Amino acid sequence: MAPVIMRKFKSLLRDNHLSWWIVILLFAAEIFLNVFVILKIPYTEIDWKAYMQEVEGVVNGSYNYTTLKGDTGPLVYPAGFVYIFMALYFVTGYGRNIRVAQFIFAIFYLLTFVLVFNIYRITKKVPAYVLILMCGISYRIHSIYLLRLFNDPVAMIFLYAAINWFLIGRWSVGCVFYSVAVSIKMNILLFSPALLMLLLSSQGLVKTGLHLALCAMIQVVLGLPFLMTNPWGYVKMSFDLGRQFMYKWTVNWRCIPLDTFENRNFHILLLMLHIVFLILFAYYKWSPMFGNMKTVITKYRKPVLNILRSNDIILPLFTANFIGVTFSRSLHYQFYVWYFHTLPYLLWSTRYPVVLRLLMLVAIELCWNTYPSTVWSSGLLHLCHLVLLIGLISAPFKATLKKRI
Repeated sequence: MAPVIMRKFKSLLRDNHLSWWIVILLFAAEIFLNVFVILKIPYTEIDWKAYMQEVEGVVNGSYNYTTLKGDTGPLVYPAGFVYIFMALYFVTGYGRNIRVAQFIFAIFYLLTFVLVFNIYRITKKVPAYVLILMCGISYRIHSIYLLRLFNDPVAMIFLYAAINWFLIGRWSVGCVFYSVAVSIKMNILLFSPALLMLLLSSQGLVKTGLHLALCAMIQVVLGLPFLMTNPWGYVKMSFDLGRQFMYKWTVNWRCIPLDTFENRNFHILLLMLHIVFLILFAYYKWSPMFGNMKTVITKYRKPVLNILRSNDIILPLFTANFIGVTFSRSLHYQFYVWYFHTLPYLLWSTRYPVVLRLLMLVAIELCWNTYPSTVWSSGLLHLCHLVLLIGLISAPFKATLKKRI
C-alpha cells in the first residue's frame, strides 16, 4: 500500500495539472510562514515612512506633485499609489502601526499567491513540485512583502488580477485592472507591447482602440485632482522615464563602473536592445500564434477574430515583461517581485533540461539574495537572463488558436 501511495504522490507532484488540494495545502503553509516571518524576523525600515510622508502631504491638502516628498526623496509614483497608501495611512494609525501594516501585506502576499496559482492551474505548463519550490525558496520575496512593505507587490496584485480576467476573455475588466496597476507603479508598462498584440488579435483594431481609451481614461480620472493643480508637475514626477537610479542599490549592474552606469549613451543602448528584442519576439514568436504580423494588424478588415488560449496569452505577456527586466537600467532588490512569479513559466517554456531549469531558478534567487550585490552576482544574473532569453527565442511555438465569427 505504501509504495502505491508514494507513486501516486510523486505522480501528483510531477503533474502539470495543479490539484486544488495542493494549492490549499500550500496556501495554509504560506499563512503559517507569513505569520512566522512577521513575528520572528525584525522589520527593516526603507521606504514605508517616506510613503506615509508623501501621502500625508495629500491628506493635508496639497495636490501639487512637485511639493510632495518624504525622507527618501520626492513622490515619483502615479495617483493610484497615493490612494492605496492613503488608505493604509489611516488603517495603520497614520502609518505608525507597522505590525498592522505587515499583516495587511501578508494578505497582499496571499492574494498574489491565489492569483498566480490560478494562472498556473489554467495554463498547465509547470509541474506542481516546481510551484512548491517557488513558495519556499525565496526569502527575498517574503522580505519584500512582509519586512519592507514596498509598493511593488501592490501593483503586481492588480497586474495578476488583470491577467486572470484576460484568461476568461473579459478584456475590458482586465484593462481596468491593468490600468490601475500602472497607476500604482510604472513597471507594469513592461507588459504593454504584448498586451497590445493580444488586444489586436482578439478584439480587432476598433475595439483595441476602445480598450486603450478605457485605460487612458482611468489614468486621467485617478490623476484628476493632481492634473487640475499642476498637470505638468504630475506627469513629469509620476511618469519620469529618465529618472536616475542609485548605483549602491543596483542588483544587475554592479559588474560595470559607476560612470558607465550613469552614462546616457549606455541607457540608450539598453533601450535599443529592449526594442530590438521586443520586435524579434513580436514578429517571430508571438504573431505566428495568431497567423502573422500582417493579419494581426489588419484584423479590422475581417469579421474573423482569434479566440486566444491560455498559453497564447501568458507567454507573450510574461516574455515582454522579462525582456524589459533583462535590459533594465537598474534593478533594485524590491524589483525582484516584477518577475519572480513568472520565472517557472518562462523556464518551462524552453527546451532546456529540467536540471538546468531548476539550477537557473536557484542561481537567480542567489543573485537577488546577495547584499550588497557584487561583480559576480550581477554577472551571474545577466548570464541567467541571457540563457533564458536564448531558450525562449529558440523554443518552437505551437499554433493553438481557434477562430470565431
